Amino acid sequence: MSNAFRELLRKVGSGNHTGKNLSREEAAAATRMMLLEEATPAQIGAFLIAHRIKRPTGEELAGMLDAYSELGQTLQPAGFSRPVTVLGSPYDGHDRYAPVTPITALILAAAGVPVVLHGGDRMPTKEGVPLIEIWQGLGVNWDRLDIGQTQHVFEKTLLGFVYLPNHFPHAYQMVPYRSQIGKRPPFSTLELIWCPYAGDAHIIAGFVHPPTEGMFQDALALRGIQRFTTVKGLEGSCNLSRDRTAIIGIQEPDVPFERILLPPRDYGFDGSDLPFESNAQLVEQMQAVLQGKPSELMQSAIWNGGFYLWRCGVCADMPAGIAQAEAMLTKGAVAEKLAEISKAVSSVQLTPQV
Repeated sequence: MSNAFRELLRKVGSGNHTGKNLSREEAAAATRMMLLEEATPAQIGAFLIAHRIKRPTGEELAGMLDAYSELGQTLQPAGFSRPVTVLGSPYDGHDRYAPVTPITALILAAAGVPVVLHGGDRMPTKEGVPLIEIWQGLGVNWDRLDIGQTQHVFEKTLLGFVYLPNHFPHAYQMVPYRSQIGKRPPFSTLELIWCPYAGDAHIIAGFVHPPTEGMFQDALALRGIQRFTTVKGLEGSCNLSRDRTAIIGIQEPDVPFERILLPPRDYGFDGSDLPFESNAQLVEQMQAVLQGKPSELMQSAIWNGGFYLWRCGVCADMPAGIAQAEAMLTKGAVAEKLAEISKAVSSVQLTPQV
């Protein structure tokens, strides 16, 4: 048992009247002790549920990110001309609507924007489809690469995937606690703004509840992050919905935080978001999009691709971004990027273990 951790647990778990928020340094220490298993399982479970009930603060999230930066492997600066876009989506995935995050990443990479994704396997409490399984269905086995091999693919193709079981096992070993406590712990908020890239980055963070966005702003400001985008997206991801107005927050260096609203109908993209039914069907639908075939998922891919091409500085405005995203999909540029990445991953992948 860790006596030091017990004091931090007592602080967050003492209730509304006597409980206190942790300082940034205390939150970093608590996270470090959990990741390194210096705290006991009983202490860790108690802390996670108590912290969820209390709700983390921006300062606490900043401290937790400090510990992640210290203990997690990250991709290294590669001399890109553009900031690396980090797409942050919930690790427990989608189970209601079809995500387009992999296609968005491919569009950006094909347009010259370096992109980093991160996540793990099926994860409580939602157990939705994780990004790694979608990539596997598309023929890209990120799960077979160590961090050095991922770095090589990233530098060669402009797309990388930081896979927790291989690259950050300390964080991945916390997954069973999510199932055992039956609720999303603060780590599920933290992962949306974690940046597993050590250079100049543009963080894209999905969220559901407005208070979460405020915590993101506070945490990232304390961490000195001056370029990020918040998206009230599908199932808390960075996927823009076609069924409602997109609520976007934009932060650029030395510029006040800006709120923009993007109604899909104003750009001809209003409609229903495609339901998610199975991995196999989703991969089949994505393959059709990559072949340039019209579909509801194609419309979502163009809508999202157009926004991110504009937001990442490739296009001057939304109409130009939409036009470029459609052209890239229908003329095969995105499919070519997928083939390039698949080939690069296959050429360096780890030998499967017997």
